[in-house]
Amino acid sequence: MCGIVGLFLKKPELEPQLGTLLAKMLETMTGRGPDSAGFAVYGSDAAGVKLTLRGPDQAALARAVSGLEEVFKRSFDKTERDTHTVLSVPAEREEQIRTWLKSNAPGIDVVSAGRRMEIYKEVGLPASVAERFDLAGMAGSHGIGHTRMATESAVTTNGAHPFSTGTDECLVHNGSLSNHNDMRRRLEREGLTFATKNDTEVAAGYLSWRMREGASLKEALESSLTDLDGFFTFVVGTETGFAVVRDPIACKPAVMAETDDYVAFGSEYRALVGLPGIDKARVFEPEPAKVYAWERH
Repeated sequence: MCGIVGLFLKKPELEPQLGTLLAKMLETMTGRGPDSAGFAVYGSDAAGVKLTLRGPDQAALARAVSGLEEVFKRSFDKTERDTHTVLSVPAEREEQIRTWLKSNAPGIDVVSAGRRMEIYKEVGLPASVAERFDLAGMAGSHGIGHTRMATESAVTTNGAHPFSTGTDECLVHNGSLSNHNDMRRRLEREGLTFATKNDTEVAAGYLSWRMREGASLKEALESSLTDLDGFFTFVVGTETGFAVVRDPIACKPAVMAETDDYVAFGSEYRALVGLPGIDKARVFEPEPAKVYAWERH
């Protein structure tokens, strides 16, 4: 049992409120996932690529960044938040930087990459995780979050959601996939790599692969309904998009709300009650095996 939240703002003037609203939604889902929490925020554009790095502490992250700056003989723009640092790097240097970190900075993980997306996740209560990273102070067009109750694996930061396997792409998941090991092997043959054995990372990788092959986000999710076995609710973010899908049985709880200002998702209605104008929103349960997708340009 886990908790999922998501918020997609239709109007740019509402973007300063994103973090505050998402933090409240995340905290409300504590009962569904007290072990760890995480969130992705789609904020301002980077000149190149934002790499979200995670380490044991800021000292280790600072040493890694210092080493990078010495090797590449330049300074990088960065934002430090507790055990994470967002590093803005030239797009053409991304692979070199990843390679250097893998060889020279053990314990430093690249959590995500994107022009707009930043991902933060840690072990702990959702309110604590949101406070550690100052989610309430973040702005953006959309964001998704997850509270985890570990049922099939240990409580670790590596097991926390969201998972990202593509640029500006991430996914949170409530449920369990039964064919994730077979699908992981298939995706590895297609050139994807995975950092964990988590079934949610496989789902993220599947969508990244489908979109890499030319599918839209909606088309990729429609394909997942036949290619991924198990029970699941996915909430997905891309650079400009936000989408939701439930498996054909739809045994995991889900509720959505839409107004002229936003689209919101929660595992339970109580995650939505603090949103502005919720009393006038169209509130509905997403249908099984139907993809709901929104885009903002």
